Amino acid sequence: CMSLTNISGTITALITPFKKKGDIDFKQLEDLIEFQIENGVQGIVVCGSTGESATLKPKEKQALIIKSVEFAADRIPIIPATGTYETELSRDLSIFAQEHGASGVLIVAPYYLKPTQDGLFEHYKIIADALNIPVIIYNIPGRTGVNISASTQLRIANSCKNVIATKEASGNLSQMMDIIAEAPKGFSVLSGDDSLALPLIAAGGKGVISVISNYAPKQYAECIDLAIQGKIKEAQKIHYSLYKLLELNFIEPNPAPVKYALSLMKMANDTVRMPLLPLKIENKRLLKAAMKEQNLI
Repeated sequence: CMSLTNISGTITALITPFKKKGDIDFKQLEDLIEFQIENGVQGIVVCGSTGESATLKPKEKQALIIKSVEFAADRIPIIPATGTYETELSRDLSIFAQEHGASGVLIVAPYYLKPTQDGLFEHYKIIADALNIPVIIYNIPGRTGVNISASTQLRIANSCKNVIATKEASGNLSQMMDIIAEAPKGFSVLSGDDSLALPLIAAGGKGVISVISNYAPKQYAECIDLAIQGKIKEAQKIHYSLYKLLELNFIEPNPAPVKYALSLMKMANDTVRMPLLPLKIENKRLLKAAMKEQNLI
């Protein structure tokens, strides 16, 4: 598997393509992975929030991991999101990912249960200690109901040598800067929000785990690369040209908008699993117009 040390740049949080009937479309998955590789992103997260992990059965997650690693064929790191709300299950799925060639794993804070900061620390420690591959923390309090504080994230980073990064989607830049200011050597802060990636990188973040790069990988990766090189003005230009799309990607629950965008590019159909629904007609119109504006279709 490919190394994840000094992780930086644009990592795509890939959708899980479904056939019209709702089964995983592995042919489309292969094409999507090729598209990502051709357009120069630095990694792919599979079965994350954008991959509709909440509605994937354990067997499907395993099949996605195996197939993604196979399709990537050592050309790009595959990072399965193996965190669930239960520690043992998260650990076992992470071990499965390691055994099947994953480059690392992304572990979301246990959702719904609202554990204490000590509970969060133990959760990550147990999982990280069971693995040899790198672990990325994923903090998204708006979805999980719990914020992993800066001090807890630093405690995890300092206690677990293979925890190499955090995907920060708290929306709280000062929390992210607290982490950057005290982070151990080699620990990266990645944005979990496309629209905050530019300011985060300007403040010392190392990249983004991205939604828009599902359908605009080349453009968005260029924006992020420029930002990392310190070319903020040039990065701003691309950021604002894509800004309407960055917002429209969340006009309805993710990944319905992104799947519709990919369907316009004939790269996936827009099937999502219940209780998610495909985009409403008026939102389809808005997204389609914004994509035309950027010459994506």
